[in-house]
Amino acid sequence: MISHKIVPNISVDCVVFGFDFEKLNVLLVERELKDEKSGEVLISDHTLTGYHIFDDEDLDSAAGRILKGLTGLDNIFLEQFGAFGQLDRVSSQKDQLWLKYIRQGFADRIITVGYLALIDNTKVTLRLKGRNVSWFPVTEIKDMEMAFDHKFLFYKALEALQKKVKVEPIAFELLPDYFTLSQLQKLYEALLGKSFDKRNFRKKVALMHYVIPLKKKQQGVAHKPAQYYLFSREVYEKTRKGRISFII
Repeated sequence: MISHKIVPNISVDCVVFGFDFEKLNVLLVERELKDEKSGEVLISDHTLTGYHIFDDEDLDSAAGRILKGLTGLDNIFLEQFGAFGQLDRVSSQKDQLWLKYIRQGFADRIITVGYLALIDNTKVTLRLKGRNVSWFPVTEIKDMEMAFDHKFLFYKALEALQKKVKVEPIAFELLPDYFTLSQLQKLYEALLGKSFDKRNFRKKVALMHYVIPLKKKQQGVAHKPAQYYLFSREVYEKTRKGRISFII
C-alpha cells in the first residue's frame, strides 16, 4: 500500500530499452479493463512504465523508485529526454475511463517528464504486482495500441537515444560486462536501423581504446568461440578529446 501522498498532476514515464543480442526492445506494461458485469473487454493496450511522483521526492528519485520496483536494479542509466504537457494527454474516452476505474486521485490534466532508461535485459527478472510486463521489439510499436500519449513519448525517446549513441558511449549500457564484437555490431545496427560492413566496423572499434580485448572467449557455442571485450569507462574518460563521434 502506498504510504506517500501523490502529486496529482505530475508524473514520470520511463522508456526502458533493452537488447537481447539480436534486436532492440522496449519494456511495456499491459493495460486491460473488463466490464464487471458482462466481461466485455473495454480497454486492451499497453503503457510505458511510470507513475506519479510523491510529494516527498524529486523527479529523478521517482524514476529510480519506479525502475527499482520493476527490475530490482540500482544504478540504471537514466536521463530525462523531455517534458510533456499537451492539453489532450489524458482526454481520450478510454483513458478517462481508466483513470475513473483506478480511482487514485489523479488530475484531469497531467504533466509528465520522460526518462530514457537503458538496461541489460538478459539479467532482469521483471516484476509488477497485478500487471503483465514484457519486452517488445521496437519495430512492432508502430502497430500497437498504447495508452495516453505513450506512443508519442516512445518515439521521442527513441529519437533521443539514436542521437546520443552517436556522441556518447551509452550503447554499452545495453550490453553485459563482457561482449563480442559481433554482439556490439548487432547492437549498433539495431540502435541505428542500418547495417555495417563487418571489416569496417571492426576497424572503427580498434580505434576505441576503451573497448578492451580480453583473453576470455565464449564457451558452449556451436560456432568458433569469439573473443570477449569490455568497455572501460576509466579509459574512455582519460583518452577522449573533445567531441567524439560514435557513428560506425
